Amino acid sequence: MKPLLSSLEGMTSMYMASQPAPHTAQSIRDIITQLRSTPMFADQVEDSEAEELARLIEEKYGISMGLGAIVDAKDFRPWLHDARINGEVGDFYWGRYRQLLNLKGLPKSVIDATDEVTDRVLDRLGDPNNTSAWSRRGMVVGHVQSGKTQNYTGLICKAADAGYRLIVVIAGIHNNLRNQTQARIDEGFIGRDTGRLAHVNKAQRQKLIGVGQFDQREFPVSLTNTLRDFNKATATTNTSQIGQYNVPVVLVIKKNSSTLKNLLEWLKEHSVQQGTQMVNQPMLVIDDEADNASINTAYARDEVTRINGQIRELLSIFHRSCYVGYTATPFANIFIDPDTDDDALRQDLFPRHFIIGLDAPSNYFGAQKVFLDARDRHIRLIEDNEDIFPMKHKIDHPVDVLPGSLVQAVRAFIVSRAIRNARGQQAAHASMLINASRFTDVQGRLRSQVADVVGRMRDAVAVDAGKGRAALNNPEIAALHSVWQQEYAEDADWTDVQPRLHEVLIAARVVEVNASKRSQALDYDQGGEHGVTIIAVGGFSLSRGLTLEGLTVSYFLRNSIMYDTLMQMGRWFGYRPGYEDLCRVWISADGVGWYAHIHEAMDDLQSQLKRMELVKATPEQFGLAVRSHPETLIVTARNKMGSSKELPVRVSLAEHLVETTIVAVNAEQLRINVRAGEKLLAKAHTKGIALEPRPRGYLLKNVSVDLIRDFLNEYRAEPNTRPVNPLADPKLIADYIDGRRESELATWDVFVASSKNLEMSDLAFAGLQLVPYERMVDDALLKKGILAFSGSRRRIGASEDEVEGLTKDQILQARETFRLSRPDKTLPASVNPKIYRQVAGRRPLLILRFVKPKADAQSSTAIPLDPVLAWGMSFPSSQIDNGLVEYVVNTIGMREMFGDDDSEEEARGDTD
Repeated sequence: MKPLLSSLEGMTSMYMASQPAPHTAQSIRDIITQLRSTPMFADQVEDSEAEELARLIEEKYGISMGLGAIVDAKDFRPWLHDARINGEVGDFYWGRYRQLLNLKGLPKSVIDATDEVTDRVLDRLGDPNNTSAWSRRGMVVGHVQSGKTQNYTGLICKAADAGYRLIVVIAGIHNNLRNQTQARIDEGFIGRDTGRLAHVNKAQRQKLIGVGQFDQREFPVSLTNTLRDFNKATATTNTSQIGQYNVPVVLVIKKNSSTLKNLLEWLKEHSVQQGTQMVNQPMLVIDDEADNASINTAYARDEVTRINGQIRELLSIFHRSCYVGYTATPFANIFIDPDTDDDALRQDLFPRHFIIGLDAPSNYFGAQKVFLDARDRHIRLIEDNEDIFPMKHKIDHPVDVLPGSLVQAVRAFIVSRAIRNARGQQAAHASMLINASRFTDVQGRLRSQVADVVGRMRDAVAVDAGKGRAALNNPEIAALHSVWQQEYAEDADWTDVQPRLHEVLIAARVVEVNASKRSQALDYDQGGEHGVTIIAVGGFSLSRGLTLEGLTVSYFLRNSIMYDTLMQMGRWFGYRPGYEDLCRVWISADGVGWYAHIHEAMDDLQSQLKRMELVKATPEQFGLAVRSHPETLIVTARNKMGSSKELPVRVSLAEHLVETTIVAVNAEQLRINVRAGEKLLAKAHTKGIALEPRPRGYLLKNVSVDLIRDFLNEYRAEPNTRPVNPLADPKLIADYIDGRRESELATWDVFVASSKNLEMSDLAFAGLQLVPYERMVDDALLKKGILAFSGSRRRIGASEDEVEGLTKDQILQARETFRLSRPDKTLPASVNPKIYRQVAGRRPLLILRFVKPKADAQSSTAIPLDPVLAWGMSFPSSQIDNGLVEYVVNTIGMREMFGDDDSEEEARGDTD
């Protein structure tokens, strides 16, 4: 969008926000027409441009955003309402920020929701006008790239309006993220460019940005800037004590023990009260990416302990303090296990006073849309890398040639940028992410090869792009045309793309973003009237909090089963107004499965938070729910892999699906498993239970739990006595069932599934003819004699399986209840099957199916030709012992199966 149109959009949005009446399509166009007649826009905006802008604003105006859910400590006492009535809370900083959000064109509904949610958070912080000692601990759980920075910037503004004098933002472990966060705080809270303030004389310092354009009466003081982290000498030069400032003081610091040490020393030297060793001013700490630099990261244990201790010490020296952790991963280490025997360390940063879950706006481009609802549009599988660029490689791995899929992705990015320019989005930024190695040296070699690819395209386009159809005789331009045909032919005409390739390639830069000396800053302020076009090659530095503006194409080739690592690496999530249809993600099939699987787990916990709000549960109870979630077994075990001890935990299987996604290649045991399934059906038949034909198989109802237990006693997924897949451990399943076999799990339904794939041959099983399902298997584990089924969602079955045993009315009611629980009141194309497990009175469901292993396209490992029998168990809600069962995690077996997570070394040595 041209700068002039951006200004028109901002002014239209501000005008709309000032009018209380609901706006229609016609009223939006009337406002635009009125503004076009003013001297600023007269004769400069075409009718077609005005209409395109009206449609964009219509789309934004239709965006909705819920208020999320809250669980509070029992001693919560609101104070904000009374403080506002008494005139103790102003509106200066928040008022400026709201104007900025309006100018940026955010939908009024989203701004209103942000206003309400930040009020909720502020109300749960301590009242800064209460002079008695207090400390508060809370957490805000959002979604990756969903606007957490916008939320806590709004919270900072409101905290300053309420009377907080010192605000410390801890912004990740890398300089580039700290610098980017500082720039956001400059724009949304301070109103001046702190980098400029640090480097020019006073006469040149008044570069107003963001909120500074609206009101310049009370600029906050920043003791950090966009170029430099906290420095004791610089801070002391400004003034010696926090209390001497008449305006709020803000610091944006890196999560680093040296920085925290300097800050602590400076505060102790200059701001503590005589005789108390305490700072009297109220202080707020915002810990962005609160789960980072914990045991889940590459940091050594002593560094983690040091950082956590320093944050606790920082809070302790203030008479009145608040800590709010922001995270996108509810499985964050703070909920699970900090891997320490220090109870104080484990508990002191726990959000014991409140946990708030943020809803994402309805236009959020997240995992639901990318990996489930619109996967065919957005996802492209990487299947050609193993011989050239294997997922697991060493630091000296050569990069002499790129996988064809990566070259294809780069071309797609260039074409997509040309399409965006054709849509009038020249002033907007466009980025591509390449995250394919944890080693900075390898990233450097990748960057060089990608730059060569871009250079060849640039040279070809410079010579031949102006030749019309004849340009396609050039192989490079022909290749770009081929990508357009495959990816974007329905989105734009080639005649609009080809003339713009030159301007795109001239502007395109390929940069390395990591911890090496070659790393370049992602500077999006240098675009001028034209947005930046950038291809960023990196690893861990691109995985935490860092925003790639206008991210359109991603190439992701990483190996990790850590939930926080994977979700944070997914920088493609966020908002893509006007170009969502162009977004593409190149990723391995296994990666697609993990992301879809993790999304369900994350969505599960967000739903659980909302249910706990209704029953007025406490943060401790939610923490218990997270720690007892079945997926926590994997996360906890990964955290503990360095130890040789087994790990006792309590886990809940209530409202969860458990499947045999891992089966050992043992011919005799596989035959025993089939016989166990046949015996189950035969025994049910002798008890008079008839098989009911279903569209996708056969159903038996009201099967005794004794038959289910007999089946489990014979079936083994793994031949050894130390299973490496905790969720399918027979002992875990048996203990859980036995604790409820006389009541909740006394009778079962059994569904025998049969595929609809006409290309598969059927097989005989217990007198039935069944068609097996085909599922991908992990090649690395296959070489160890283990069939590890991945599939598109890391599931053996399909979500439709779990409607079996329910009536049509029960299914419709479950879907309607789920729809009404969503902020936008719509039903997504793919729903979390957990809604069917929550149906009152439903029986547990055992699902049997045959699965034919399918090797990865790049695999050379032989696999068994015969399908194997696999099972799934869908457990309903439980009222017994909170659905919990004791279990001992086998951390050694987990390590043997999964090996080392490739993200764990990224902050050491020559890695990113």
